Amino acid sequence: MIASYTLDFSSVCQLTDEQFYKLCRKNPDTKLERNAQGEIIIMPPTGGETGKLNAKLTSRFVVWNEQTQLGEVFDSSTCFKFPNGANRSPDVSWIKQERWNTLTSEEKEKFPPIVPDFVIELMSPSDDLSQTQRKMEEYIEQGVKLGWLINPKNRQVEIYRPGRDVEIVESSTMLAGEDILSGFVLDLQIVWKSV
Repeated sequence: MIASYTLDFSSVCQLTDEQFYKLCRKNPDTKLERNAQGEIIIMPPTGGETGKLNAKLTSRFVVWNEQTQLGEVFDSSTCFKFPNGANRSPDVSWIKQERWNTLTSEEKEKFPPIVPDFVIELMSPSDDLSQTQRKMEEYIEQGVKLGWLINPKNRQVEIYRPGRDVEIVESSTMLAGEDILSGFVLDLQIVWKSV
């Protein structure tokens, strides 16, 4: 199992947003995130099964979004700049169109300084559950309205919402997008079949 690695450069330097962006651009084969403390997190690549499942999940959101035209869907390679200074790349994310349209062309081109309305984190064998749960909590603290932590191995979904306890759903077959993703329903059989 390949774990993520966290590098703390605080005693040497603090990377500016532009420097972090350039570091990511110079290392396109390495998935990097930055936490609120400025530490660089090196994420391992996903394996074939996780990558295949992530593509299936993303495609479901793309199809729904093309039909509804309510916002923009982003894959796991998109890095967002959060108000707390973190740079995060959820596995799937979605932003309402009117919020996305408030950004300038330059902001959209680099790491958009906006918190998605919705995110998914898909657990892979290399992920640490407690770290991923903390990341989900950070998403909600920073302004995400709805988040799903999907754990295929345990056939479990943790649902995160602002101001509410985490809801745990086990072996469910459907997951609704509530009032955030109007009319969206995810058939979880695509997830459970892959395990």
